[in-house]
Amino acid sequence: MSTTADARLADSLERLGTETAFSVLARAGELERAGASVIHLEIGEPDFDTPQHVRDAAWRAIEAGRTHYCPPAGIPELREVAAEYLARSRGLEIPPGRVLVGTGAKPFLFFGILALANPGDEIVYPDPGFPIYESAIRFAGATPVPIALREERDFAFDLDELAAKLGPRTKLVILNSPHNPTGGVLAAHEIAGAAELIAQTGAWVLSDEVYAQMVYEGSFASIAGEPGMLERTILLDGCSKTFAMTGWRCGFAAVPEPLVDPLVRFFTNSTSCVPPFVQFGAIAALEGPMDEPAAMMDEFRRRRTLIVDGLRSLPGVSCRVPAGAFYAFPNVAGVPLPAPVLASRLLDEAGVALLAGTAFGEVGRENLRVSYANSQANLAEAIERMRGFIGGL
Repeated sequence: MSTTADARLADSLERLGTETAFSVLARAGELERAGASVIHLEIGEPDFDTPQHVRDAAWRAIEAGRTHYCPPAGIPELREVAAEYLARSRGLEIPPGRVLVGTGAKPFLFFGILALANPGDEIVYPDPGFPIYESAIRFAGATPVPIALREERDFAFDLDELAAKLGPRTKLVILNSPHNPTGGVLAAHEIAGAAELIAQTGAWVLSDEVYAQMVYEGSFASIAGEPGMLERTILLDGCSKTFAMTGWRCGFAAVPEPLVDPLVRFFTNSTSCVPPFVQFGAIAALEGPMDEPAAMMDEFRRRRTLIVDGLRSLPGVSCRVPAGAFYAFPNVAGVPLPAPVLASRLLDEAGVALLAGTAFGEVGRENLRVSYANSQANLAEAIERMRGFIGGL
């Protein structure tokens, strides 16, 4: 009889990726503990406090004893409020019974793909894109099919290229607008064109709309609003970005009826539920005033100008103006270092933590992702540190 455990791990772990932002954050923390000064432009979260009325609501719920298990699908009160919020912000009629609550957005991405994909199925996803998309696709045993978001198109896909990617094996199409990592926003006509193409297939849609309230000019368009698309779309949103609630872990989604029970079963088997006091905080966020999110966007707009102008002033760097979210995606092809090496050395030698575009896919190989969720003073200092480093190459 063996006296030691079998050291072999599951083969499926080889298909499971990661999110580089957290790895870079950990490395930056090590440097800071060793005494280095680091400016954080790597992590994708607002640097604002959660609104006071949201914190107050959660505290009242704790005081009222809302600290025990609750339904895996979410408390009825939040499901109703989230349905109203999605309807109000997208112009849709969404039954509360089709709205689910999860521990952030990722469970809907991961479990949605696991619920739909079989080995051999194809899933179309944006490249560059949030790295969890490809990670979950590969873990499920499906085939990832990247659709390029090209810089010359302001990081929108070409509809002809999308048409070429769709086929009889396409099980799911993932869309993300406003977009991480580029800050791109799909125009209404691009959304409508994508809907027409997808409607000719049997594919489902996962529309990642967690930055929907972060559009700088014009209006936001959801594919769920196109004819016949709500019935086949996981419409994903949450509290993290809009209300600066990243650590609260509270996401929600409008889900097609056939996927409601499978997703609830995944939640039951994994997280059990989102803490009820967190959900009461989310109710306060969705029902409450939007003055603090609006003020946050005004500040992001000022920071956007600062960071884009600063990046454009660096030798060998160009940068498109992001239309949404709080990311810039500068092109560094003119810098005499590959983007991954540049990102690593900027952290180690200049104290600027940011991400190489390759963390988000092959198409971003000549880019960096810069989160401007930091103060204007720190952003200006980061630009000067980058200038000093690049100028010395």
